[in-house]
Amino acid sequence: MYQKIIIVGNLGGDPEMRYMPDGTAVTNFSIASNRRWTDGATGQPRDETTWFRVSVWRKQAETVNQYLSKGSKVLVEGRLRPDPASGGPRTYTRQDGTVGASYEITADTVRFLSSREEDGSYSDDDGDYQSAPAAEEDDIPF
Repeated sequence: MYQKIIIVGNLGGDPEMRYMPDGTAVTNFSIASNRRWTDGATGQPRDETTWFRVSVWRKQAETVNQYLSKGSKVLVEGRLRPDPASGGPRTYTRQDGTVGASYEITADTVRFLSSREEDGSYSDDDGDYQSAPAAEEDDIPF
């Protein structure tokens, strides 16, 4: 049997890293994946956001914790982790009494899609973004 899920979205908050008793690093973060479409009945644009909780392990967990922050755009490849009690997503009751669901993913790969400037999390002491000098057209190797 084989299972794979691929999610592209933005981090909803800064990653949280911890170490297991055996010293293995694990980082958890949430991703919001958005979808936009036009409602056929009303012709109005509609938005839908689905949230995923992601766990990343070992060296990749340390890298994710170091370089990603709230708002970073990422692609996550992994597998769904079902709720042991129900076999589906974990359900919970929100403060307003409605039922919500949490889709949990164990990541195999996390790819960073935002540049450092887009994340806004990398800057020098003056608050300006650090960037490499632009390449001249003659310097392009193709």
